[in-house]
Amino acid sequence: MSTWAGLLCALVLGLALPELAAAEPAVGAIVGVVTGAGGVPVAHATVTALRADGGAIRATISGSDGVYTFGDLPPGDWSITAQLDGAPQASVPSLAVVAGKATRHDIVMNVAAPAPGAVPAPVGAPSPAMQAAAAAAVARLVPEALQAPEPAPAVDTQTPFAVGDVGWMNGTTRATAPIFDTKFFTPEVRFDVNYLQDFNNPKDHTIVGSTEEFRSGEFQLEQVSLGGNFHWEGVQARFLSMLGLYSVTTPRNDASLGVGEWDLQGAYKYLSEANAGYHWDVNHGLNVDAGIFLSYIGLFSYYNFDNWTYQPSFVSSNTPWFFNGLRVQWFPTQTLKIEPWLINGWQSYAKFNNHPGFGGQILWIPNDALKLVFNSYSIGQDNLASGSGVPNNGGNPNASIGLPNPGAPYVNYADVKRIHEDDSILWKYYDPKDGVGPLGISKKALSFTADIGCEYGGGVECSHGPNKANFFGLMLYDRTWLDHDIYAVTLGGGFMNNPGRYLALVPPINGATAVSGTPYFSENPGQKLYQWDMQLNFQYMPKPWITWWTEATFRHSDVPYWSGAGGVTPPTGNTGAPGSYVCNNGSAIGGDSCANEGGIWYPELEKREIVWGAGVMVKF
Repeated sequence: MSTWAGLLCALVLGLALPELAAAEPAVGAIVGVVTGAGGVPVAHATVTALRADGGAIRATISGSDGVYTFGDLPPGDWSITAQLDGAPQASVPSLAVVAGKATRHDIVMNVAAPAPGAVPAPVGAPSPAMQAAAAAAVARLVPEALQAPEPAPAVDTQTPFAVGDVGWMNGTTRATAPIFDTKFFTPEVRFDVNYLQDFNNPKDHTIVGSTEEFRSGEFQLEQVSLGGNFHWEGVQARFLSMLGLYSVTTPRNDASLGVGEWDLQGAYKYLSEANAGYHWDVNHGLNVDAGIFLSYIGLFSYYNFDNWTYQPSFVSSNTPWFFNGLRVQWFPTQTLKIEPWLINGWQSYAKFNNHPGFGGQILWIPNDALKLVFNSYSIGQDNLASGSGVPNNGGNPNASIGLPNPGAPYVNYADVKRIHEDDSILWKYYDPKDGVGPLGISKKALSFTADIGCEYGGGVECSHGPNKANFFGLMLYDRTWLDHDIYAVTLGGGFMNNPGRYLALVPPINGATAVSGTPYFSENPGQKLYQWDMQLNFQYMPKPWITWWTEATFRHSDVPYWSGAGGVTPPTGNTGAPGSYVCNNGSAIGGDSCANEGGIWYPELEKREIVWGAGVMVKF
């Protein structure tokens, strides 16, 4: 059934059937199929129902499968006529409608059958009168909130970034329009299932150092998210649940959970996005929203379905996926967005110390072949400090900790601040006019991202000294689409240089989190970390709402970091405090000696890692 006619029939039936099921129904229904010669469905025929006494009239349009429906007819005798431009009218003189029941009657019109060997197809085209009749039926039978939004004009000069198809961009869903939409609610459903194999073969199946890949040698449910966007008279809200591995792995990388009480991890772990606000028709739009919203830092989307690869490089994987606070989105022109943020901190549900974070984005999409995005962050104090009740990186529970560098000053984490700049460019450099070029190539594009930032204050320096803490990283990806964008191949990667390790993910050794830290991989200022990686990804996308993928990733670190064959779990399972050493017999210790317990247990960490994966992702 065609989209608009199918929506009409579905909504009419949805409203009619509850009434038909009532104890004393007041209406009945007529349903049927309009066909032509040879049983070919006739689409877009105007079907009119007239009550015998002339006291009521109904009109509808047959769908692409020929189905027509009247779901609100008072009991009595009704006549039915079917009309189609260029064909004789077909009539049914009298049909009896009974309350609480549906009367089935198919209508055959004198429409020619397709030529021998031709593929049968619906015939007929909606005339303006037909469309007006359908719109009138929807307005009469369907509450306004459940009606489909008005279609965009042929040339849209108002909607932000309506500059053509931008679904090719990395970090952007490729669906050009929602499958189902109403004036009040636009639903969204996401599923992400994967199988990953780490060729280091960790015996505890644990993959380290990723915000997308977590378990080796297993089928795992990465994400199930249900929700959508609510919108009515300028008021808007977005909610998306977070189920699957993401609900555990995302909160564990947020150290702000160690500040104060009320279990923020439990409160937020099942929320991916939850924000609400108001829209004003200023310029091309002005939105003010508060709550949890996705970060744009790192270019890749938090949702793998939207991305060119499954495992992004470090610039994306080690930077925030979400912010909690207030944002303003202003669209001064159709191609430009200016968006400031006032947030609790750098990927944090709570505020670490005394200052919130301030940042923002400038996004410019001048046409459907180019995207420039600039993200900035500053002021935030994003380290646990005095009063949190949690040790700093395994040091003492006060505001200052000792560092491994001889002669290095102590760090007062309450005074350490962060600044960060993240900029990207996406360029579609090949797009043949006829849709497919040589070798079946239908599109080629690349993305480039540069990331630079540092921490300073309280004894930490951005660019020099024993307590240096900064970050510099680059990512470059090239993507080729094939056979009308049904297939795609992406090759790329990047690196990060991270003295001070302030953006390094804490390996989950003995259950360690960003709050606990681990003595097996400290993250003190001055400690060096250099890593690089490459990804080769293949995607099969037979429909806009499903992606099958397979990918190989190689990652290298200048210090042991990735899970080795021995894994990162103690012999008898996680034991004691994650911030302490563990003995080889499985007992927990508070210091660094296990002389009577078989010595100190150490995880097996490697400098290199190869991961192969495959999976399926769905987004409605």
